[in-house]
Amino acid sequence: MSSVLVTGASRGIGLELCKYYLARGLRVHGVCRKASAELQDSGVNIIANVDVTNAEGVARLRDALKDEEIGILINNAGVFGNHTLGEIDYADLDHQLQVNAVAPLRVTEALINNLSSGSKIALITSRMGSIADNTSGGYYGYRMSKAALNAAGVSLARDLKPRGIAVAILHPGFVQTQMVNFSGDISPAVAAERLAARIAELNLDNSGSFWHSNGEILPW
Repeated sequence: MSSVLVTGASRGIGLELCKYYLARGLRVHGVCRKASAELQDSGVNIIANVDVTNAEGVARLRDALKDEEIGILINNAGVFGNHTLGEIDYADLDHQLQVNAVAPLRVTEALINNLSSGSKIALITSRMGSIADNTSGGYYGYRMSKAALNAAGVSLARDLKPRGIAVAILHPGFVQTQMVNFSGDISPAVAAERLAARIAELNLDNSGSFWHSNGEILPW
């Protein structure tokens, strides 16, 4: 049986995705820099000490998996920051780009041989990466990084379709996580369930689409 791999698995949406798939009898790999107590107690296979922003960390991940087939690869790890014009922290902006946009591509490319026809890739993005939906401005690093991730997701969908691998670009909703000081309107468990439903619906015909976890197609 192929497995599920989730990055950013120590808390929030990533942790709930791990628990969701584990409860359904799948083998789940939870990837993180440092495992939380809740992740350690979850029963997933933990691959810790992985920094997805550098080649060494991703190589450690690849070596840990060896030749194991991955049925669902969920690039969930992400960071959030609010940069307003005139007060932009460019070091932090670059960090957001590396974590939110470059790292998912790095992980996907490193694990490409663990994927096969029928495998699925999910990129956990944000509707704040939508240019058409941006009516309020600000959040430069976060918006830029998620827009870049969306662009990478479309290219991955095009490049991997001949190999039978589909790609979902998914906005989880406004989720009550530490990232937003728990001010969201749905719980991580609800977000995980909705995201899993969208991943289940993913196929080669809708690969590369930008979805809200509630099933709404989002504008670019």
